[in-house]
Amino acid sequence: MSATVGIIMGSPSDQGVMDKAVAVLDELGITHETVVSSAHRNPERTATWASEAAGRGIKVIIAGAGLAAALPGVVAAHTTVPVIGVPIASGALNGVDSLYSIVQMPPGVPVATVGIDNSRNAAVLAGQILALQDDQIQAALLKYREQWNQ
Repeated sequence: MSATVGIIMGSPSDQGVMDKAVAVLDELGITHETVVSSAHRNPERTATWASEAAGRGIKVIIAGAGLAAALPGVVAAHTTVPVIGVPIASGALNGVDSLYSIVQMPPGVPVATVGIDNSRNAAVLAGQILALQDDQIQAALLKYREQWNQ
């Protein structure tokens, strides 16, 4: 079975934050692939990964990045697959710069954005998007949300 969610991060140091999204996707039974590819250090590889995502069966992308956080926007510029940005706390501004970079996208290149380091919500949002056409994911989401209502 091919992955339905692509997770991309700009640096191996982002892995700890992004692993929380992986855990939620696993709990929801959503297949995923993960790659480390920087918008600045690996621009060609990043563009290729993003532009080929739909052809690999990816239906939603979660992109995590810190500092200037160009990665989610670069990914969104190379695909029509919905992109969810995760600003990662780093540097002197502890993620606020990342949040502003991701949320302030130009018209025509949207990136949905969750809170700083909140890759769990990115995974839930990806699940909600997929659940529009998948009853199993919808049921898994309802079960997942029940644990937060207790």
